[in-house]
Amino acid sequence: MRGWDDFYPLPVPPSWVPGAAVGILSLHFIQKLFFPYFWADLRYLLKVFTYGLRMEMYRLQGRVVTVLDKFVKLAEKQPQKPFLIYEGTVHTYEDVDRRSNRIAQVFLQHEALKKGDTVALLMGNEPDFIHVWFGLAKLGCVVAFLNFNVRFRSLLHCVSSCEPKILVVGADLLGTLEEIIPKLQKDVSVWIMTKDSTFPNVHTLLDKIEAASEDPVPVNRCSANSLKSAVLYIFTSGTTGLPKAAVISHLQILKGAAGLWAFGATSEDIIYITLPLYHSAASLLGIGGCIELGATCVLKKKFSASQFWSDCRRYNVTVIQYIGELCRYLCNQPVKEGEKNHKVRLAVGNGVRNDVWREFLDRFGAVKICEFYGATEGNICFMNHTGKIGSVGRTNFFYKLFFPFDLIKYDFQKDEPIRNKHGWCEKVKKGEAGLLISKVNAKNPFFGYAGNKRHTEKKLLCEVFKKGDLYFNTGDLMFQDHDNFLYFWDRIGDTFRWKGENVATTEVSDVIVMLDFIQEANVYGVSVPDHEGKAGMASLILKHNASLDLEQMYKQVVTYLPSYACPLFLRVQEKMEMTGTFKQQKFRLVDEGFNPSTITDPLYFLDNSKKAYILLTKELHEMILSGKMKL
Repeated sequence: MRGWDDFYPLPVPPSWVPGAAVGILSLHFIQKLFFPYFWADLRYLLKVFTYGLRMEMYRLQGRVVTVLDKFVKLAEKQPQKPFLIYEGTVHTYEDVDRRSNRIAQVFLQHEALKKGDTVALLMGNEPDFIHVWFGLAKLGCVVAFLNFNVRFRSLLHCVSSCEPKILVVGADLLGTLEEIIPKLQKDVSVWIMTKDSTFPNVHTLLDKIEAASEDPVPVNRCSANSLKSAVLYIFTSGTTGLPKAAVISHLQILKGAAGLWAFGATSEDIIYITLPLYHSAASLLGIGGCIELGATCVLKKKFSASQFWSDCRRYNVTVIQYIGELCRYLCNQPVKEGEKNHKVRLAVGNGVRNDVWREFLDRFGAVKICEFYGATEGNICFMNHTGKIGSVGRTNFFYKLFFPFDLIKYDFQKDEPIRNKHGWCEKVKKGEAGLLISKVNAKNPFFGYAGNKRHTEKKLLCEVFKKGDLYFNTGDLMFQDHDNFLYFWDRIGDTFRWKGENVATTEVSDVIVMLDFIQEANVYGVSVPDHEGKAGMASLILKHNASLDLEQMYKQVVTYLPSYACPLFLRVQEKMEMTGTFKQQKFRLVDEGFNPSTITDPLYFLDNSKKAYILLTKELHEMILSGKMKL
């Protein structure tokens, strides 16, 4: 009797199939073991390549497509889709387009603005910040975002450095305007976002917006001739003191706007922006990213830790932006029931500490933390697309082809890169901290700072590895591990970070030495347990026969400095230590910190609740370390 297999014989696979199957399984095993990030890297590189290819196609077609062009197209394509939600009010793409047209028409009629003229914008987070920004961009103007925390002398410096024809001020910042208007350049026309004014020779904007036409201004006014032309000035506090106006081109805005998309956000997402719009993270990555996606953003006047998650639930937020401090503030809130009851899936930002990162995930659920690195004026960016805790990004051979960079040896005492006997810089080994530098070329240009060629040149390193090469000096120290993950280590020079802002030590010391009893001030940052960044501290030398006036000191710093730049600690010394190159010695002071048990010099603490500097005792020091004293 014949068996069933005689009627329907089973097909015999070719002899090579089992071998191929074993080979595929072996390759899969080898990839998982030795190249665990291969597919994640490939997906990310394909996104980078796709976006770059799209921009290259525009260039070959002779088209210059900007983020503003994309917004106008979206206003035509999806006019009724919410673009902006602010304090419960919905502003559709069409609404924002039309109001920005009105603002453009007002300035077209009342001011002799030419294409390329600069207009400075001093406003807080509100829809009209975006309306004014877009309206001026439609006239082809360069818009300078002013930091509303900056006061008096620093603010006047910011205004003069970008040489604006017009200054536009928000209704809630008229007090700041009152401080600077007597010393403001006479050729700067001032406009305020109100219907009437008590200031002489100051124009009102709200009344004129209501009467203006919604018609678009002529297209030739806003059309860009090159992606490398300037469109924004965003102020950054660098290592040389007063804020500098970083030149932001259309190309940089396009790259920044692609960030959310590169991390996996879509047009269906709702993005929550609590960071200040004058900051590149909120304006380029947040607002620009929302336009790149065709999504919706929820704008908050000011970050509130207590209202954060209730806002996320109320508006069905799916993507949030953060800085390290923001995540810590959220983790420091009292634990409540239902903290994981939200729709947030992505958190995009930078500067979050490892312990805060872990606590955030444990407490608030499966949110993908998308950490990245990028300087406002820089030409290099890293993105942590794998979610590796603590890393700011990842690199590989192909990424370095697109964005060439290196980590080089740095001399902390001389405050400069180390060069060998041949005059060339040397790369650090993996695992060692080095200065991050990125190559400047046609694909990755550095646009510098407005109105200050010296500052621009100071950020460039020439003849680094060979004759004729040129690199951008980020001023940041990083290290790369053996899996090619990159980690932020510290900043060099006279800058530290506190409350999510860069603090320039020379700016702070310049304000302090204006006091008639101060001979010299050495400002630096000190670490405080469970706090991001470094708190400001000033070592003071008093003038001969002078005494420290703490009341005057308090008035001076709060009047002339942003709140985040006011030194929290004071140390009175008899002699200022100097380096071998006659610079103020900071390293030992930083190491010693603010401990009254080990420091014999008088120490003082800025107690915001008392609005005064008070003696820093051992008991107060313990309260600060334990977190009982709020900083």
